[in-house]
Amino acid sequence: MKKDPSVNVLGGALEPCSYAPLTGYYRDGACNTCAADHGSHTVCAVMTAEFLAYSKYVGNDLSTPQPGFSFPGLKPGDRWCLCAERFLQAHDEGCAPDVSLEATHQRALEIVSLDILKEHRCK
Repeated sequence: MKKDPSVNVLGGALEPCSYAPLTGYYRDGACNTCAADHGSHTVCAVMTAEFLAYSKYVGNDLSTPQPGFSFPGLKPGDRWCLCAERFLQAHDEGCAPDVSLEATHQRALEIVSLDILKEHRCK
C-alpha cells in the first residue's frame, strides 16, 4: 500500500514520534498511514500510567511485552502512534494522554477534531 503524504495536523511535515520504542503502522518511527491502516495509528501520544491502565481495561494491553511480535511493552513517558478512535474514546472517558501535534498525522482529523487534539497538546 502506498503511504499517505507525511503531513501533520498543523499542515507541516510529519515529525518522528518514537524510535525507541519503534512505533508507527510501518514501524518507521512516525505515525505514517495508508488506506490499509484500518486502525488509523495516527496520533502520536505520550503514554501515562492512567492511559495504559485504561487501555488494558478496555482490552488493548499496551504495557505487557509481547516478544513474539517484537513489542517491548510501553511505560509512562513512551511515545506511541495510537489509534485515533482509541484516543477519542480515552478523551471521552477523561483519561486521554498528551499528544505531539507535529508528529500526529493529518488523517487523525477524520476521527478527532483539531480542537480536541490541541486540548491534549504536549506542554
